[in-house]
Amino acid sequence: MMATLPADILVELEVAVATCPPDRCARILSGIVQLLTGHRDRPQELLAGVVDGVLLRLTERVEASALIQLSTALAELDVAPPETLRRLAAHDDPDVACPVLLKSLALSATDLAVVAASCGERHQRTIAARNSIEPEVTEALIKRGGPICLALIKNPGTRFSEAAYAALIAKADQDGEIAKALVLRPGTPDQVVRKLLSVAPAPKAPAKPIASAIPPVQRAAPAPPGPPCPADYASARPEIVALSRVGKLNDSTVNRFAIRGETANLFTALSVLSGAPIEIVEHVMTDDDCEGLVMACRASRLNWATTLAILSNRGCARLSFVERERAQHIFETLLLSTSQWTVRWGEIAASANPGDPRGTKMGVNR
Repeated sequence: MMATLPADILVELEVAVATCPPDRCARILSGIVQLLTGHRDRPQELLAGVVDGVLLRLTERVEASALIQLSTALAELDVAPPETLRRLAAHDDPDVACPVLLKSLALSATDLAVVAASCGERHQRTIAARNSIEPEVTEALIKRGGPICLALIKNPGTRFSEAAYAALIAKADQDGEIAKALVLRPGTPDQVVRKLLSVAPAPKAPAKPIASAIPPVQRAAPAPPGPPCPADYASARPEIVALSRVGKLNDSTVNRFAIRGETANLFTALSVLSGAPIEIVEHVMTDDDCEGLVMACRASRLNWATTLAILSNRGCARLSFVERERAQHIFETLLLSTSQWTVRWGEIAASANPGDPRGTKMGVNR
C-alpha cells in the first residue's frame, strides 16, 4: 500500500473544508488553534506552514466571532501561519484585525505598513499603540495624517526615520500640538528641535500710505506692550516647566519666544531659568536701563545672541550702538555666580519690601 504524501493530505483536507458545514469548520479551526498553541515544543515554522492553507480556507467559512478568537490566539505566537495572519490583519472588521495588529510579533514591518496605508482609523490607532513600531510603519502612518501623528509621538516605542521627522516638521507648521509633542518627546534629535523652534517668516503687513508718507524721524516709537495677565502666565507655565524638566528650555526656545513676541512664554521662561519672580522679570523687561535684564539673562545661562534678541524685541525704543556695546560688555564681564546671587537678592528684597523701589531693581543700581 502506497503512503499518502503530506501534500495530498492537505489537498483532501482543503476539499473537505470547502464542503463541510460552517459549525464543523469552526470546530476544525478550534482544533488547529489548539495544535498551534498547545505544542510549542514542535518546530513552529514547519507546523505554521503546513496549516496555513487550511486556515485560509477556514477563514472564508466561519463567523466573525470565530475569526476574533483565531486572531486573539495567533497574536500571542512568535511564529504563526503567515498568509492567515496577513488576512486577519487586513480584515475590514477591526475586532478581527486589532488583536494581531496590536500584539503579533510574526507580522513584518512591511505587513504592518501595508495595513497602515490602506485600512481604517481604528486599524491605524491600534498599530500606533504597538510596543515597538519600525520606521517604515511610522512613515506609512504619518502619511495618513490626522491625530495618528500625535499618538505616534507619544508612544515611546515609535522609531522615526529622517523622512518621518521631515514629514512631522512640515505638519507642525499647521498644527502646534505636533510641534509641542515632538519638542517634549525624549530622544528627539537636537536638529529636529531647532527646526521646530525656528522662526517662521512673519506675514507682511499691508501698506499704510499715510504712515509711509511720514519721514522716519517723525514717527513715534511704538509703546511697549503691557505685561501679560495672570491667566496668560497660568496658561504658559505648564509648558515652560515641562520644557525645563526635559532640558529643552534653552537658547533656541527662548530666542523663539522673544522674536515671535510670545510675552507670557518669555517672561515665564526667564523666571523659571533665573529663579526670579515674575514681578522682577516684568520690571527689568520694561526698565529703560537694560542692565537688570542683561543680568537676568546671564543668570538664566542664556548666550549673548539670545540676550540680544530679547533686548531687541521687548517693545522699547531700538537699542543704539552705544547701548548695545554697553549691554554686551556687561554680559561678558558678569560672572554667572554674581548674576544668580543678585537675582536671588532682588527676589528677597522684593518680597521683604514690595513697596520699596530698591527691591525691584535687582540690586543693579549704581
